[in-house]
Amino acid sequence: MMILRSSPASPFGRKVRIAIALLGLDSETRIEAADPTNATDTLRHQNALGKIPVLIAEDGIAYYDSRVILEFLDERAGGGRIVPREPRARLAALRLQTLADGTVYEARWRAAEHHEPKWLEHQAGKVTRALAALESDPPALDTSPGSLPNVGQIALACALGYRDFRFGESWRAEHPRLVGWLDDFAARVPAYAATKASG
Repeated sequence: MMILRSSPASPFGRKVRIAIALLGLDSETRIEAADPTNATDTLRHQNALGKIPVLIAEDGIAYYDSRVILEFLDERAGGGRIVPREPRARLAALRLQTLADGTVYEARWRAAEHHEPKWLEHQAGKVTRALAALESDPPALDTSPGSLPNVGQIALACALGYRDFRFGESWRAEHPRLVGWLDDFAARVPAYAATKASG
């Protein structure tokens, strides 16, 4: 049995949980909570970086970060299912995943009085530009029978869901095409609703 160490609020952990569901690996995976801020959590022994998610395979090898885990899961499920094999399609999916992952950032590691305005402005600029680029050209979802969303599309859905969870729905007014895209993704992928964080 594989073990996924993560947190319900992590968009990166959510990516992995959605992939596990899409690839039919639910019965082979146990999900365990992890707290990267707790120095006594065994997470730091499983991943020296102390970050989530971490997937521990049956042979004891720990895989991290989420991008590596998704590659591992795709290969375990036969390959070419959520990570395309064809080079151009693969690079496009990986590129989209990187862009989507880049829209996730946190200011909560420091108290508000210690926030660096210049750093926050820099991070906010990255998010604004990424969302604008994605709004101008949302990725097409393959509607052919048996097709699965790729790693980039999974990452984008989780990044947008994270914006709803952490920052409210303010992004939606200026990004109607992305809202429509996310609605379509959610309708096609039941695991998206099933992995939604609450609170």
